[in-house]
Amino acid sequence: MAGQAFDNFIDGRRVPAVDGRTLDVVDPATGEVYAAQALSGKSDVDNAMTAAARAFRDWRRTTPAQRQTALLRIADAIEARAEEVVRVECENTGKPVALTHSEEMTMVLDHLRFFAGAARVLEGRAAAEYLAGHTSMIRREPLGVCAQVTPWNYPLLMAIWKIAPALAAGNTVVLKPSETTPASTLLLAEIAGKHLPAGVLNVVTGDRGTGRLLVEHPVPQMASITGSVRAGVEVAGSAAQDLKRVHLELGGKAPVVVFADADVAAAAEGIAAAGFFNAGQDCTAATRVLVQEGLHDEFVAALTEQARGTRTGPPGDTDADYGPLNSADQLAKVAGFIDRLPDHAVVHCGGSRVGERGFFYAPTVVSGLRQDDEIVQDEVFGPVITVQSFTDEEDAYAKANGVRYGLASSVWTADHARAMRASIELDFGTVWLNTHIPLVAEMPHGGFKHSGYGKDLSMYGLEDYTRIKHVMSSLG
Repeated sequence: MAGQAFDNFIDGRRVPAVDGRTLDVVDPATGEVYAAQALSGKSDVDNAMTAAARAFRDWRRTTPAQRQTALLRIADAIEARAEEVVRVECENTGKPVALTHSEEMTMVLDHLRFFAGAARVLEGRAAAEYLAGHTSMIRREPLGVCAQVTPWNYPLLMAIWKIAPALAAGNTVVLKPSETTPASTLLLAEIAGKHLPAGVLNVVTGDRGTGRLLVEHPVPQMASITGSVRAGVEVAGSAAQDLKRVHLELGGKAPVVVFADADVAAAAEGIAAAGFFNAGQDCTAATRVLVQEGLHDEFVAALTEQARGTRTGPPGDTDADYGPLNSADQLAKVAGFIDRLPDHAVVHCGGSRVGERGFFYAPTVVSGLRQDDEIVQDEVFGPVITVQSFTDEEDAYAKANGVRYGLASSVWTADHARAMRASIELDFGTVWLNTHIPLVAEMPHGGFKHSGYGKDLSMYGLEDYTRIKHVMSSLG
């Protein structure tokens, strides 16, 4: 039986779904239902949009300094309740508590505080007389109400990535978290609601149908989603009917190119950490390795050793490197990739579920793969690292770019010139050199091709939530 009830947060207060419907929330570490969330329908979304539109009239007129102060107060309030926030996040996701506190909470606070400061430094072209007798200037303005949908792999952090730039720019928000991970987002809304006017931030929970209602609603001026390619295509198509702006951060299949002159031990350790972190449930995870032929066998052995030293466990396991997969469906999806491996594939370790309780999956290394294999082309989103070989730079870049995704990539080499060439040739929004997965608030995160468009983080992310207006004044 569900022990907790997660209501919507609309117009500054918690409210159940209008028709009283709910969805179960499952603890992925146990596989058991531990809460119920509101299953929001049209009336709930209408109420949230009405509240956000009403709040926008005043919020858009606040000064950048006022918005900065609000965001800084929210960050301070989250920090003061950090242990509670992490506990809620880990209960809902199964993540290890210690890692979530040290890795994710640090970023949550830093990224929120970055956008608080960024609110005050938006830049534009200088006012000038581009036509004789007339002065032109540029205004950057908020868009209005933003409909946002966040994923289940980093529920709290992705909520910050969505709401921080939107609010900093003067927009109001209606956000829907994933149906499997609503808990920390609702706690965030409750904390933030004490420092924001009612209606500025609203959260509605529910299933994919609820998300569709958000995107199709006539009020929002932007639809922003982090999710699968399928979801992104659906959102883009729906938004096009109303000419809404769309911000898409979708899947990834990050190539990790390891040249023969790379430091094998350092590369294997770094790639294993970046591939298995968060159970590989990361669009930028280092899960598709390309190794130069002369180094292939040595590297596979080193990576396999790293994988065997990596362990999964529940939130309270202080030695766990990652927690469970998100759901029974995700566990079945990951296992399916391994079950369907072609005969030429070699599984060096893992390849199986861990335990009978919860959705844990062993760290897995697979080699002997070809470019057109399903597991090379499609996003697994689990603790599975594949290894292919390549001959030279041209072959490496062709295989690296030979997928539909374009989010992130990395190159491992001692040759600086080669690293610079790779950064040019790789068709991905991020190229890491001799590292993989670090993110900083000051730099943009976003992809190309089927990984979507628009940027999270950085000033580019803030600008995505603004519109540009030309104002011209006659001097006569």
